Amino acid sequence: MGKYNEIEKKKMAYPIEEDPYYVDRCDLAATFRWFARLDMHEGIANHFSYAVSTDGSKFLMNPNALHFSRVRASDLILIDANDPSTMNRPDAPDPTAWAIHGSIHRNHENARCLMHLHPHYATALASLKDNTMYPVDQNTMRFFNRVSVDGGFDGMGVGDEAERLATTLGDNRVLMMGNHGVLTLARTIAQAFDEMYYFERSARNYITALQTGKPLSIVNDEVAEKTAQQWEAFDNSALHLQQVREILDSEGADYKN
Repeated sequence: MGKYNEIEKKKMAYPIEEDPYYVDRCDLAATFRWFARLDMHEGIANHFSYAVSTDGSKFLMNPNALHFSRVRASDLILIDANDPSTMNRPDAPDPTAWAIHGSIHRNHENARCLMHLHPHYATALASLKDNTMYPVDQNTMRFFNRVSVDGGFDGMGVGDEAERLATTLGDNRVLMMGNHGVLTLARTIAQAFDEMYYFERSARNYITALQTGKPLSIVNDEVAEKTAQQWEAFDNSALHLQQVREILDSEGADYKN
């Protein structure tokens, strides 16, 4: 019997719609589906999590080896970062996800939602010696002085690697993981989703500009900072996620099951 058949037999005793975190489950499941559609996934790798306890130790996360395009609300597992027996469960998360997400949720009260991906352009940027994303357009200006950079890649994210990432984040919502990928965090699922979406768009614009081989038109710090603040004041993340969910709903809405 396959792993997911075993899990299916152990479903909660009440309908998923009665789960206290049902709305959060649906929001998070929708973001998996959307990033799969945008080809920002790694198949059955990469993870998103959402903290449901005040201290962040208990959080929802996708189980290991489930493709982003198939994630449903009921597939998300509720785990406790302080309970090592979690890794013995049939639906246990990937060990690197357990380490990285658990460490950051425990150490950052603002990290209610974490999203970690290896998207094409952001990962290309993370692979450069100078991985600064200079403010060359309105999108890249959104992240001016708002990205933490970890340059100490030493493996796939377990043990000391996970603790270092949690320390490196500081107060920023975006962590560029050198030679690895990118991580976003926020107080809401919608905000973490919006940050990831726009960071990859920004990286795409920046990498494309570099590929022309022509000099970059980098704006001055004052303009870049003003634009970044305007982005922060104009938070459309909830509406962005709402539109994504309405599109998915119009196509069948099985992500909510």
